[in-house]
Amino acid sequence: MALTGLRTESFFSDKNRAFWILQGGGWGAYFVLRGLGGLANKMGLTFILPTFVVTLTGFSLTLLMAAAFRRIIRMKPIWMWPLTILILGTAALLFSVIEVRFHAWLYEPGWNPVGIEFFGAILLDLSVLGAWTALYYGINYYLLLSAQSERMLKVAAQANAAQLAMLRYQLNPHFLFNTLNSISTLVLLKQTERANAMLSRLSSFLRYSLVGDPTQMVSVAQEVEALRQYLDIERMRFEQRLRFSVTVDPRAAQGQVPSLLLQPLVENAIKYAVTPMEEGADIALDARVVSDRLVITLTDTGPGLNDTAPKPNSSSGVGLANIRDRLAQAYGTDHRFELGQNQPNGLIVTIDIPYLPGIGAGAPLGDGRPAASAAAQKEIAQ
Repeated sequence: MALTGLRTESFFSDKNRAFWILQGGGWGAYFVLRGLGGLANKMGLTFILPTFVVTLTGFSLTLLMAAAFRRIIRMKPIWMWPLTILILGTAALLFSVIEVRFHAWLYEPGWNPVGIEFFGAILLDLSVLGAWTALYYGINYYLLLSAQSERMLKVAAQANAAQLAMLRYQLNPHFLFNTLNSISTLVLLKQTERANAMLSRLSSFLRYSLVGDPTQMVSVAQEVEALRQYLDIERMRFEQRLRFSVTVDPRAAQGQVPSLLLQPLVENAIKYAVTPMEEGADIALDARVVSDRLVITLTDTGPGLNDTAPKPNSSSGVGLANIRDRLAQAYGTDHRFELGQNQPNGLIVTIDIPYLPGIGAGAPLGDGRPAASAAAQKEIAQ
């Protein structure tokens, strides 16, 4: 079976074809088994004719039953089951009358079976048609359940994608406000070149943030390129107070991560390490592959988890809670996200996820540069 999206190609993909195959195959088997039973009881080849007539009768009656069941199967149970029993009983009675009358005409003209003889024929035919009815309802309820499950999977997938989009698009308003205020200040100071450069970098970063598919995985190399866009903006605000370094080994550079996973970590580091300290802070990003796991660490030299220092939180904007949610969406329980005290001071954030190699195909950067050029990969690998 070939999987096509959420649908599985199966025997019941064409319901009409499946019905006729089962209908013809089932009554064909009935004809063979009943014919062989008659031959085994030494009824001779003449038994083939009544067997054929009985089979044709059952085949025709079940076609009529199928047409009726098709209309009542979606009714409420209080109506569906009484109607089903009524149709089944009527069909079994008609089936028995035709079968008994034909046998009487063929073997004993003038014989009129009554009582237990006719009751036995009704029970036999009721059993056959009852089995057919059970199979018909069973298959159709299975198909209805499969269709409902497929719809639920699609809804769940859409909800998952919507949640990922919501998590990704929760840009920190303080970052936008601060950047726009900085641009406004530069304009007032008539530093138009710096203002234009800052505006261009903001445009590039927002394009990367908002245009790409939020459910798509991208390479670590591409994430680093996006960070460079973000840090170019922040460096114009903090200048020498913000010192950032990157160490990514070549294998880790091609590892796949959810897009914009790293930017909130750096944003928190700037907020809680660089901003409150007059001398600023060093922020270092490290990514490497350890036993088929992609391990990413971000360290800073800020106050860290000291009792007197403000604690990283998600009270505004994206925050670390967003990272936890996105990792849970992407990897379930197969991930580790930890905060710890950096030595001698500062904070260390560790992300441990499965290593999925490949080239990310996320949204292109706004300035037209490739996601991760050879020069960029060489730089981040140093």
